[in-house]
Amino acid sequence: MPELPEVETTRAGLAPHVLGRTIRGVVLRRADLRWPISPEISDVLPGQRIEAIRRRAKYLLIDTDAGSALLHLGMSGSLRVLAPDVPVRAHDHVDIALDSGRVLRFNDPRRFGCLLWQAPGTTHELLRALGPEPLDDDFDGEYLFRASRGRRAPVKSVLMDQRIVVGVGNIYAAEALFAAGISPLREAGRISRERYVRLAAEIKRILAYAIGRGGTTLRDFISPDGAPGYFEQELSAYGRGGQPCPTCGTALRQALVGQRATVWCPRCQR
Repeated sequence: MPELPEVETTRAGLAPHVLGRTIRGVVLRRADLRWPISPEISDVLPGQRIEAIRRRAKYLLIDTDAGSALLHLGMSGSLRVLAPDVPVRAHDHVDIALDSGRVLRFNDPRRFGCLLWQAPGTTHELLRALGPEPLDDDFDGEYLFRASRGRRAPVKSVLMDQRIVVGVGNIYAAEALFAAGISPLREAGRISRERYVRLAAEIKRILAYAIGRGGTTLRDFISPDGAPGYFEQELSAYGRGGQPCPTCGTALRQALVGQRATVWCPRCQR
């Protein structure tokens, strides 16, 4: 599934092509993805000028004066800006035609994505309970320390709880915990303030670096220009169970935490 750096890469790649453009029309080749596509997408969006394209957690919002189209890429979705004569492929479910003559095309083979509507001055119910953005100033070690008090769940599960912090999915949680020297199995409430300060710093560093590298290409994700992400080539823990630790050479262990594959070094991570 595309994680925060992949979604941010998508947002940054789309922005130069869509900001300030007027939407000339919308083509829906099916009525639903994970949920029914909001009727405002075809009834209200045409004729509107795109004022901004934002990311909240793993959602993209295309803002107009009439409201915002709310998109999630699901497990395998992608957005491309294309010439209108590019042939439609299987799973090209939505076209948003722009006054530039180009088309913003939403492809979603598994249909776990969504295309919904957020009215002006409101917050969609999918966004209301979300925690802070990990790259914002209000997310730091002190916040993590306070949020973790009394929690017996493994720290990796807490990091992946979108109510605690958004966008730190399986890949980046594993990498940040490795870099901070914290076992993903350790109870969140038993980790010190000092260690959370380091963990928050590593989360910020790794996410920012991954964004700069174009994200992590795993299976289906590609950026709007078709280029792959390169951070996958530099993973220290994720997907490397049984391989030697890049720091000490000990065989990395793998287990399930919250039904997600988790890899860590039993020597470097405590």
